Parts: sequence; C-alpha cells; structure tokens
Amino acid sequence: MSNNIHKFLLTALLIMIPLFPKFPLFGVSGTYVSIRLEDILIAVSSIVFLPLLIKEIKNLLNDKIIRSIIIFLFIGLVSFISAEFVTQTISPTIGLLHLVRRAEYFSLFVYGYLYIKYLSKKEDIEFFVKILALIIGYIFIYGLLQRYFSFPIVITQNYEYSKGIALRWIPGSHINSTFAGHYDLANYLVLVIPIFITGLFTFKEKLIKVCFGTVSLFGYWLFSNALSRISIVSFIVATSISLLLLKKYKEILIFGTISLILLGFSEGLRDRYMRIFDLIKDKISTVVVVYAEESNIFEDRSTSIRLNVEWPRAIRAFSKNPLLGTGYSSISLATDNDYLRALGEVGILGFFSFILIFVNIFKLLYSTDFNGQMNNVEKIFFASMVGGTIGILISALFIDIFEASKFASSYWLLMGMLVGRVKTS
Repeated sequence: MSNNIHKFLLTALLIMIPLFPKFPLFGVSGTYVSIRLEDILIAVSSIVFLPLLIKEIKNLLNDKIIRSIIIFLFIGLVSFISAEFVTQTISPTIGLLHLVRRAEYFSLFVYGYLYIKYLSKKEDIEFFVKILALIIGYIFIYGLLQRYFSFPIVITQNYEYSKGIALRWIPGSHINSTFAGHYDLANYLVLVIPIFITGLFTFKEKLIKVCFGTVSLFGYWLFSNALSRISIVSFIVATSISLLLLKKYKEILIFGTISLILLGFSEGLRDRYMRIFDLIKDKISTVVVVYAEESNIFEDRSTSIRLNVEWPRAIRAFSKNPLLGTGYSSISLATDNDYLRALGEVGILGFFSFILIFVNIFKLLYSTDFNGQMNNVEKIFFASMVGGTIGILISALFIDIFEASKFASSYWLLMGMLVGRVKTS
C-alpha cells in the first residue's frame, strides 16, 4: 500500500505540474510570488517521502549527485546572506523565496530517485512513459483549443499576468498550451518528445509504432506553434544524440528529413528564422557602409533585448561580487541565459557548483552499460534523457529554463527517476 501511495503521488506530480495552468492559490504578502496547487502537492509529497528519506539519508549523502546539489543550495544560501548584508542588492523575502523554490525543484529529484531505487517495480518506467504520452496528448488538445476555440492562456511573463489573468490567442502569437510561456512548453517538448521518436524507430509492434508516431506528430505541431527558434535546434540535437546512443544511425537522417519537412510548413518559424538572417545581413551592411549618416537597421526584438539589456545587466551584477553574485532575484525576472544568470546571482562559486551537478550526472550515465542492463523502454528513456539534457543545456544559452517552474520541476523529477534506475543496476 505504501508503494502505491508513493507511485500515485509521483504520477500526480508528473501530470499536475505541466498540465494545471499557473493560477495562483494565494500570494505571498509583500512579493509578486504566488503559491500554486503544485506547491501544495509537492509539500504533501515531502511529508509522505520523509520516512524513506530519513531511512536512506546516509546513502543519499554518499551520492555524488546529491552532494553536489547540497553544495549548490548551500552556496545559494551564502549568496543570499551576502546579498542581504554585504551588497544589499535583494529584497530578503523575495530572495529567500527564490532559494526555497530551487530547493523545491531539487526535492523532486530526490523523490524520483528514492522511489525508483527503493520502491519501484520493474514495469514502472514503462508506466511513467505511458503517462508522458497522455500528457503530450492533453497539451496538444489544449493547444488546439487555444488556437481555434479561444481557450484561455495563462502566462507569468510580468507582474500583472502572474496574477492569473486569462488571455486569448491572437494570430501571429505563440501557443503555450498549459504552460506559462512558449519557451517553457518548447523545452518540455525537447525533453520528452525524443522518447517517442526513438521509440517509433525501436519497437516493431504496429500498435506501439502508431501510438509513438501519433505523440511525435503532436510534438511537431506544438513545436511549430510555440515558435521557439533555439528550442527547435535543441530538439534536433537532443533527438539525434538519443538515436545515436541507441545506434540508430540511418534513423538520424530519416528524423532530420522528417523534421525539416514538418517544421518547414510553419510560416511563423520560417519568419522567425529569417529575422536572424536579416539581422546578420543588416549588421554586415552597417559595418561595410560605415560612412552612411543614417541607416535603417533591422533588429530582432528578442536578440536585441538579450544583447542590449539582459546580458549586460547580468554581467554588471557579476562584476559587483564575482565570487557570490548579487543574490537570487537581484537581476529581475529574466536574463535569457541561465549561465549568465547564475554568474550574476550566485557568482563563480554558484555557477561551478551548478555545473558540477551535471558533471556528476553525466559521469554516472557515461559509466552505465544501459544496453546490457535495461529493457527497451528503459533504454529509450535513458538515451532520451541524456539527449534531452544536452538539448536543454543548449537552450539554457538563450533561456532561463532551469528557473521555469513547470519545466524545472518536471525535469528534476524525471532525472531523479533515471538516476534511481541506474543506481539499481
């Protein structure tokens, strides 16, 4: 019975986090931060997993990945203290809430790890993959309803919207389905859709191929309407690496061709990529025609904001305190580069401790003979999580993806499951 409760909670988390719109239950006084339903569910999970966590605490502390997470959170705490009392660059309440939010994300890694390593049954990874297929199906349907039937869109891109204001899709805008932004949605797809594409090329049973192929097509439609340029690149890299790990060499070419055709039908994506080429062309023209008194320079808005506002702001924060940064929340809501954000908020120490988490994850996965130790579903899950993580690390060059709650919570929960499965081998 206890195992079933843990499994039910993890299933609820996998479903609730990406699918329930970010309506606030109640706000935190004096801040723009809100408590949402998934926060309550995570808190309940913490209570349920606490006895197992206490029982296995010694083993957890001996795990390099867990230790690197603890180091990262500890440096975040030291940075918070420094930002409050030394540089005085944060509101203490908001800074502390940002730190707690990151601890919340990593708690899901621990719960996924504990369940798979100590409580799971052999078929549980397959069960969770089926749940992911249903989730993508729901995201797709809701995205269709947003675009063609004016279903509400809830985003958190500014203070007013974060109150839970319901918007409507307008022609030319992005689809974000149940997510708080189109980047969040697109990078969730980068992580999850490779599972179904690699499965399509792995399984021989027709029914499974139809199911995996259908979910993959849902993903392509969502990619085409989320209109995230960097996420498309990350997706192609993630899926190619996943297929490479499974030794599906010819399938990489097939996947690339299909992706080029299907994504090429998206006029919105074509226009957004053309803006990059136009920007490069105009910048070159500006350099060549240096004698011109005036020039109508084309600017891509998102690129311009990054280069002229967000990235310089993070660099300035880093320069104030290179070792510990200026604290969580000190450089506003967005930096659109997770690495620069880490350097600005938690400095060199925080940046390298964050990178250390992934170094330890990849060291563990690299040493795993997944082809000899896992069934087909587990192999697909393993390869896709490796490829998806690399894709996400690429996206992090242009997006604050590990601060996006729906994505970060889902990612660390799934990664915890993978590490737990590897540790049981």
